[in-house]
Amino acid sequence: MTDRRGQAHTLEAFAAGILLLSSLLFALQVTAVTPLTGSTSSQHIENQQAAIADGILAAEASNGTLKPTALYWNRSDSNWHGATNDGYPLGGPPTPFGAVLNETLADRGIAFNVNVYYMRSDERRRMRMVYLGQPSDHASVATRTVTLHDDDEILDSEMNPSGTNVSSTSDFYAPDISPNSSLYNVVELEVVAWRM
Repeated sequence: MTDRRGQAHTLEAFAAGILLLSSLLFALQVTAVTPLTGSTSSQHIENQQAAIADGILAAEASNGTLKPTALYWNRSDSNWHGATNDGYPLGGPPTPFGAVLNETLADRGIAFNVNVYYMRSDERRRMRMVYLGQPSDHASVATRTVTLHDDDEILDSEMNPSGTNVSSTSDFYAPDISPNSSLYNVVELEVVAWRM
């Protein structure tokens, strides 16, 4: 009788082991661990990218390069100077702000997009300035507003004033949202950064 009991316990232990092992294998099959799976290290990278993008925007706002970039508009093509319909596909715009983006982000293997948001008829619109691809789920976003006034001049391809104020043309991407004041429009530059 004791032999049968020992055999039953052995068989029970063997069945429990198989059940435990198959549960573990099933759980591993269901949850895929990839390089993009969230972890504390990827959260640290996201925070670092957000800090870098925010730092670039803050520094360039104080250096005065954001506004000229927002005014770097080709009226005849209704686009940024030298850009495609989706913006600049290979890096930052050919402005001092674009050079800083390339040196600080692209040279470190960080992809980025730059969007310009503006108001039109009580609706917020977006225009792409730089499009390097679809951001990952772990992309970081930083923004900075730039105020445009009626007497701000659109810049030519050499970054020189073109002699045309934003308020005296209908070819500029953003309209005059305040015709009875010197305020023209408030645009928001958005940098979306992610690890390639």
